[in-house]
Amino acid sequence: MQASNRDIAEKFIKLADLLELEDENPFRIRAYRNAARIIRSYPKNFHEMVEAGEDLTEIYNIGDTLAKKITEIVQTGKVSLLRRLEKEIPHDLEIMLKIPGLGPKRVRRLHEILHINTMHDLETALKKGEIERVKGFGPKLIRTITEGLKQKRYETHRHRLYDVLPLAQELAEELRRIERVDRLEIAGSIRRRRDTVKDIDMVAACFSGSPLMERFVSHQDVKSVVMEGPTRSSVILKNGLQVDLRVVPPYDFGAALHHFTGSRAHNITLRKMAVKKGIKINEYGIFRSDKRIGGEKESDVYEILEMQYVEPELRENRGEIALALRHSLPQLIERGDIRGDLHIHTTRSDGNATLEEMAEAAKALGYEYIAVTDHTKHLTIAHGQDEERVLQELEMINRLNATLKDFTILKSAEVDILADGTLDLPQSVLEKLDLVVGAIHYKFNLTKKEQTRRILKAMENPCFNILSHPTGRLIGLREPYEIDMHAIIKAAKELGCILELNAQPDRLDLNDIYCKAAKEAGVRIALSSDAHSVNDLHYISYGISQARRGWLEKEDVVNTLPLTQFRKLLRR
Repeated sequence: MQASNRDIAEKFIKLADLLELEDENPFRIRAYRNAARIIRSYPKNFHEMVEAGEDLTEIYNIGDTLAKKITEIVQTGKVSLLRRLEKEIPHDLEIMLKIPGLGPKRVRRLHEILHINTMHDLETALKKGEIERVKGFGPKLIRTITEGLKQKRYETHRHRLYDVLPLAQELAEELRRIERVDRLEIAGSIRRRRDTVKDIDMVAACFSGSPLMERFVSHQDVKSVVMEGPTRSSVILKNGLQVDLRVVPPYDFGAALHHFTGSRAHNITLRKMAVKKGIKINEYGIFRSDKRIGGEKESDVYEILEMQYVEPELRENRGEIALALRHSLPQLIERGDIRGDLHIHTTRSDGNATLEEMAEAAKALGYEYIAVTDHTKHLTIAHGQDEERVLQELEMINRLNATLKDFTILKSAEVDILADGTLDLPQSVLEKLDLVVGAIHYKFNLTKKEQTRRILKAMENPCFNILSHPTGRLIGLREPYEIDMHAIIKAAKELGCILELNAQPDRLDLNDIYCKAAKEAGVRIALSSDAHSVNDLHYISYGISQARRGWLEKEDVVNTLPLTQFRKLLRR
């Protein structure tokens, strides 16, 4: 495909942006920006000019260097300088350039002063109020950046469950209070608790004369109405989310809720099974010939097919139907099964609460234990602790444990896995910890083979217990790094290591597919909040949803164990 003038100009603009991030010579940067303007508006096609062998340096302000780069783009589709810069500069810094209020100079200043390298770093700094301390970043600019960051998430067309679920629940609660509404439930991928969702689906059962639809389309948060009807309406909220509402009679509610919960693959398989029995299942009910035989309750769908009820989180057509026919589905983990949290940060590194405050908050949730996992020294952006400060924290935990009743703080650390697979603390210090949580926080761009080897070497350390956020993804912000997850799972089984399901809403890492693979391999999971504040402890509920999607049961998760049994499990 030949490069258009616009394509060439965009590469020059990107070159200028990245060079400015590197604080390059301003005259060089300006030359690329000027060239981009010339190329974009030039009346002749540069691809044709290069093919015809025309001298590009005859064009005003296009010197020999620029001409060579234009030729390179036309002939190869690439620019070697741009490729080098893209490798050297963190990808998220490029994305930040597109956020309103941020340009190359401001992004570079945030990088230099606050060590912001990722969109997650930016979001965290905004939440903590750290950007306010940077000269030139006033309240108005910070508001612009905050809104721009939110919009950047919505541009992905899929949104974190964490961003959408509370909004959906609040809207559903309002709509339920409208007169003559019998039942109303959230459906779709939110009900199945997918880690990302595209829009909000709701199903309501109403009695005749209910003003639900009129109130829905005129709701104060609605920006525009896509369609309006007596049984289906769609609106766009002011935050850009689409909401679809279906209204059915009470006797159709179960069938409609099942249909609009999905997944499509799960529903199609059930319908095919039903056809073989002479039954029709759709959103209007369950029928044999023209006779209605069910549909008021969602469970009717499964009972009529002589199946075990399938929880919404499992409805992805990944083997759940075969097990439901044998009445042998897993008994999925529940929130009340969790006895402790194994990944918590305090003010000793990058947390917002003290040891005492985190312990008291966890105890109030009914936990028996927590593991305090403050960062180690390599992660300077998170105020990681060196050996001396780690040992000081262990003494603090000992003193605090002596005062706590029916609650224990486990001595731990989130230890950086260095590029060569060694751990960021001496072995003598690692041996003093109750458990070691290892994590990758830098060098995400290693090859799949190198990254896998790095982790495997770390896991071979006899003190290593839990691999934290194993794939390194940040939903909507950063893709997982290249890694052979099946080799990691195999090694975890052989070495007696635990894999973490990190419940932090940006991560939800492991994903549901790898959770199921770990379970099938006999590898145990630590379900942890990665809390940096007291309120963050509640992230565990998002981890529970992910665990259920991954078919995890109580016995698959290590922090459902009483403390005595959990300590025994830690012995490699």
